[in-house]
Amino acid sequence: MDGDLLTAFCDHLAVERGLSPHTVRAYRADVGAFLAFAAAHQGGGADLSALDVRDFRAWMAAQSARGAGRPARARALSSVRNFLAWAQKRYGTFNAAIGLVRAPRLPRKVPRPLFRAQATEVLEAAGAGAKWTAARDRALFTLLYGAGLRVAEALALRIADWPPAEGAPLRVQGKGRREREVPLLPVVHAEVSRYRAACPYPEGAHRHLFLGARGGPMSQGAAQRAMRALRSALALPDTATPHALRHAFATHLLEAGANLRQIQDLLGHASLSTTQRYTEVNAAELIRIHRAAHPRAHACDTDSR
Repeated sequence: MDGDLLTAFCDHLAVERGLSPHTVRAYRADVGAFLAFAAAHQGGGADLSALDVRDFRAWMAAQSARGAGRPARARALSSVRNFLAWAQKRYGTFNAAIGLVRAPRLPRKVPRPLFRAQATEVLEAAGAGAKWTAARDRALFTLLYGAGLRVAEALALRIADWPPAEGAPLRVQGKGRREREVPLLPVVHAEVSRYRAACPYPEGAHRHLFLGARGGPMSQGAAQRAMRALRSALALPDTATPHALRHAFATHLLEAGANLRQIQDLLGHASLSTTQRYTEVNAAELIRIHRAAHPRAHACDTDSR
């Protein structure tokens, strides 16, 4: 029964809510582990309506004992809350005890973008090798920095997704299957074209744009390894990751005067508060932008005349 319930819940997430396969897998893992714990804890099949706050706290403690960190425990709790809310709506299974369980307090993460010079170094060094994979790495990292894509978004692109003409926007499917249009700089289009010309594998409309060395879709692990090699060669900090290029995209746009709403649209964030976390700028730069942009910034100069 628990397996059927979990399958129905995951079908709901995929079909009715349109969540990505990656997100559905995470829900399945979290809720499946919870149901297994509840069944063992109760000594039989999990009776969701009979669980009390002590059962939920025991489950959270068991996760901690297994070495799950605060982010993992917070995500699992959120998954189970959504599962129970769905079960109540679908089957009338009610359990208010989950609302009494506090999520682990998470430290506020501050993005660590690359400096402009570091980003330039990465892009130049990425294409320095003679193999076609060097052109691929430069194209990928130029896309991340030049268009602000998530690594998973870039690696999911197919040949048919890529705009045939320079100046046309790229349609990207992001988290929650939300689609957005992203403008492409000429340099991004040029580097991807250079990589495609160097890639030895035949193209087809449904083929992935970025390929691994053996011709299959490039994995996130391969992208991480490529950046790790560059990090070592350029003596960059451990925070220099492929995702740091996305952070740098947002931060450098904000430093140049772009507003948060524009950056939110480009990054594909559902919430503006998420964009604010991605775009940490030093105080002096914020003051400069504020004074340059605010309509009353030069009021004293005008009044004194």
